[in-house]
Amino acid sequence: MSDSPPVRILLVEDDEVIRRSVAMALERYGYHVTTAGDGLTGLELSREGGYDLLLLDVMLPGLDGIGLCRRIRETSTDPVLMMSARSDSLDVVSGLEAGADDYVVKPVDTPVLVARIRSLLRRAAYTPGERPEQAGDTEPHGRLVFGDLTVDPAALEVHRDGRRIALAPTELRLLLEFAANPGVVLSRQTLLRNVWDYGWDGDSRVVDLCVQRLRRKIGADRVETVRGFGYKLRR
Repeated sequence: MSDSPPVRILLVEDDEVIRRSVAMALERYGYHVTTAGDGLTGLELSREGGYDLLLLDVMLPGLDGIGLCRRIRETSTDPVLMMSARSDSLDVVSGLEAGADDYVVKPVDTPVLVARIRSLLRRAAYTPGERPEQAGDTEPHGRLVFGDLTVDPAALEVHRDGRRIALAPTELRLLLEFAANPGVVLSRQTLLRNVWDYGWDGDSRVVDLCVQRLRRKIGADRVETVRGFGYKLRR
């Protein structure tokens, strides 16, 4: 039996039946689940820290899930998984723009939810050296330089003009994927498989919106759109 502590999840869901059923299902998989029934309580609990992943419903009283995600992202890069009742809802886009790493559509099967949680936890626990590095300009200690942007795959740090940039887990993995393939066009399907760890082609909106967030942090012209194909990191 593993001696590692259980993964701690903060579940914020206002529907009591869903909240209890999801919490019980996740606990059967060995997760330790703390719950909140509204956004303000969820924000307070999130600020206490100690959670490995935050699972937020979009529709919440007081402070909705979108606003809650934005508030969390002001101070934290903890993994955030959003739950939405509709796959084609504007809520999905708003949640991803607010800084969520991924989303699931309700009602969601427990195995699907657990698979998404495991995928997101793997992104957050990325270990340097998992894949070979390819770079344009390489500094000592393996740092990769792209103009004013410096990526350190070993330290998992990113600097722009000498200032460190805080990236959420998925943003960091996305940038590392680009940095390992400078100048190479990566399709959305490739990014879904390599970054989001999906075994299927999935919803490419998560890629597009994460690229938008990444551009705001590292420079709008750093990641180029190749229409009809995907994205590439400028050398």
